[in-house]
Order: sequence, then structure tokens, then C-alpha cells
Amino acid sequence: MKVKVCTKEKMDEEIANLFIDTVKANPKCVLGFATGSSPLGVYNNLIKAYNNNEVSFKDVTSFNLDEYVGLDENNEQSYRYFMNHNLFDHIDINKENTHVPCGVGDYEAKAQEYDNEIASAGGIDLQILGIGSDGHIAFNEPGTPFDSLTHVADLKESTIQDNSRFFNSIEEVPTKAVTMGLASIMKAKKIVLIATGLNKAKAIKGLILDLIDVKLPCSILRKHPDVTIYVDKDAYSKVLGK
Repeated sequence: MKVKVCTKEKMDEEIANLFIDTVKANPKCVLGFATGSSPLGVYNNLIKAYNNNEVSFKDVTSFNLDEYVGLDENNEQSYRYFMNHNLFDHIDINKENTHVPCGVGDYEAKAQEYDNEIASAGGIDLQILGIGSDGHIAFNEPGTPFDSLTHVADLKESTIQDNSRFFNSIEEVPTKAVTMGLASIMKAKKIVLIATGLNKAKAIKGLILDLIDVKLPCSILRKHPDVTIYVDKDAYSKVLGK
């Protein structure tokens, strides 16, 4: 596991270049996307590269980590809406090749099919992750088994609180989500994780220094052969004992 301490601007640039290089090396690659505030700078850089004719995403397939239960693609807080609004609408990717877990209708059955869809596409070549203040990745909360595949997860109060900033009130935040499991994420060939701010410092310390334990879901990443953790000084501060 590699750790890079840098500014948010620098990590956004480096990770965007990783995605661009992956697409250039294999125009039919499979990319794993995340939502939330952490990857927005990366996506902005990808859009700029596309607009500058530096890269084309027309043959790329993508899979997102998760989706809230109860929100359809027209809901502004759904992750499908997020991806369309913040990336897919601004590049030449074929939306039929973009996959976000289904959070409505028969979502439990569709969750069980998601890993097969990823496998049929050839597996994820490059996956981007954020991290929760309690160490969750995607919506794999503390206690999630390391062998978990895509499933419906009950969200912890801390996660609901963290995500309430995107909603008008905490009461509007869904309490369940469909999420790739930890084993699903670990199948990606290459993983990059972004963490910024003091509220992520405890989780990053645990990821880098503590034992691998289901109480800290992100700790499973230490078993992956190709993971790079991008952190700013604040997120890295507890590793340094500050």
C-alpha cells in the first residue's frame, strides 16, 4: 500500500491522470466510480481532459459503488443523478455502459446480480474510493464481513449524520443503501482512495497503523496488491501523532 501526502489539487490531478492513462492504455477498460465530495475534483479534471480532446470515454464501461434505497435516477440526491450531473453528461461515455446499483423496485434481487455484471465486463481496472469518518468504504459499515459481495446495507447513525450535509435535513437521508461489498471492491485490479480533512484522520490512522479488523472496514485494503492512499496533511495528522 502506497501513501501520498499532498494537496487536494495535486491528488485530483494525479488521480485524474491515472484514469486517463488507464483509458488510453485500454479504451475498453472498466472504471469504478464513487460519489460524494471526495472525487469531484477528479471528475472535473476528466471533463477538462475530454473537452481538450486528450481522451475519449466512448468505449469505457463503468460501475459505481453504491446507491441509496428509495431514490430513483430523477432524484437529485440519488447517486445516478450525481454521476450524470457531475461526469457522464459532460463526456462521451455511452450511458448504457454506465452502471449504478438499483435502489428502487426489486433492488435486493438486482444487488445479487451486480457482481456478475462486473465479472462479465472483465472486472474493474481502476476503482476510486472515499472513506467515512468511521472507516467505512462504499456503504460497508463497521462489522461488515470481509467476504461480503454487493448487498443492501443499513446505514449507521454516523454515516447518516455525515451525509446529511447533502440533504435539507437529516430526516431526508435514506437509512439503507445498495453497496458493493468489501470482497467486490477488493477484486478491482487497482484502487485509489482519497481522504481529506481532520474528520478523516482517525480512520486513516487506523487504515495505516492498526490491525486488519472488520471493525474498521477500510483496513481490508492493506491486503490488496495495488492500493494508493491519497491524503492531505490534516487527514494524515494522526499517523504522525499530532
